Amino acid sequence: MTDRTSALLTDLYQLTMLQAYFDQGMNDIAVFEFFVRKMPEQRNFFVAAGLEQVVDFLENLAFTDEEIDWLAGCGRFHQRFVDSLATMRFTGSVQAMPEGTIFFPDEPILRVIAPIPQAQLAETRIINLLQFQTMVASKAVRMRLVAPQKLLVDFGLRRAHGAEAGLLSARASYIVGFDGTATVLAGMRWNIPLYGTMAHSFIQAHERETEAFEHFARSHPHASTLLIDTYDTEAAARNLIPLSRKLAREGVSIQGVRLDSGDLAEHGRRVRRILDAGGLNDARIFASSNLDEYKLKQLVDAGAPIDGFGVGTRMNTSADAPYLDCAYKLQEYAGLARRKRSEGKATWPGRKQVYRSHDANGQICGDILTTEDDIQPGMPLLVPVMEAGRRLAVVRPLESIREHALAGLSKLPEELRELAHAPPYSVIVSEKLRALAAAVDQRTDSALA
Repeated sequence: MTDRTSALLTDLYQLTMLQAYFDQGMNDIAVFEFFVRKMPEQRNFFVAAGLEQVVDFLENLAFTDEEIDWLAGCGRFHQRFVDSLATMRFTGSVQAMPEGTIFFPDEPILRVIAPIPQAQLAETRIINLLQFQTMVASKAVRMRLVAPQKLLVDFGLRRAHGAEAGLLSARASYIVGFDGTATVLAGMRWNIPLYGTMAHSFIQAHERETEAFEHFARSHPHASTLLIDTYDTEAAARNLIPLSRKLAREGVSIQGVRLDSGDLAEHGRRVRRILDAGGLNDARIFASSNLDEYKLKQLVDAGAPIDGFGVGTRMNTSADAPYLDCAYKLQEYAGLARRKRSEGKATWPGRKQVYRSHDANGQICGDILTTEDDIQPGMPLLVPVMEAGRRLAVVRPLESIREHALAGLSKLPEELRELAHAPPYSVIVSEKLRALAAAVDQRTDSALA
């Protein structure tokens, strides 16, 4: 299921550059690559995500009649250029790291090869899609690493930065090991398992708390998790015991309770004792309330008897690292390697490949960043995704992407799995790539002289 993205959902400078390319007849093949420049202080690795949405965007890239008419009348562009946009489609190729692949700074995770107007126009949306899902996946995976045996559910739609962000957060977090989401559309679109409980408003709408519990349990006799912290958490847990016995005689069971405030660890201990003493040993305790990987680790390390967690705002906004220092840069045009040399933002030129090696225990132990034609030891990470403007394979099931991500995590060295900052993973820049950069610099310097 694809939602078309307007070709006008872009930065103005993309279109102003396109008109200048048009005026000068510049339509040669360009090569752009997407990469992240720096690792945030709180991260040790990234997880690539968002490729499927990029492919959808490129396959459907086109200007509608309405958009063409608006461009013609906005006063910024001449008619011949606007007319040329009516037939623009993406005809290029794409190579990329499969979604769910672990990667590190300066490693390209996507390469676009296309006539420069097409590759240029795609820049804004590609960054928008890859940056966001990669950011969320790289945050969510830390929660899975600190709570490997716990149920983890995405609860973040309501506080996400817009509807698309909330939907794609569900997807990105599921890729890296979350068990499901509360976002219903994500269940329909990608078959992500759905989880949900109730809001405090449901409790407050009833005169008696136990009446609310009974009504909800009868309405959902095999899928009821009851929110018990609206008034007095432990009192609500105690009141569940006689209600559960009454409902059990009618074949209705209470699957669990949810805690959403206060000292979750202490409430979890008290509630667990009450439930066990009342015969509700199988009822799970689920907790939410501004959770992130640090709070999850505290609860897990403290041995809190909590079976699962709903994680929302701090994951969906990646609260401690809310953006990636990423870029989509020109690396080749008209057959010549290109390179940006701006202070602090220099790029490695040309079409590149990343080779990854593993140690005797199967753990990843080092990458080599080199030119596309320089074969190195290890496994090449970028693979063909699109040719002549069309995808090369059927849409990859999300479960397959998830399996790839979890397999990669199993090969992650222990120090990189920790929340604390670890020594940087080894990424070696090959001599051939360094030589290419020097040659590009020499050519550029000669042109500037």
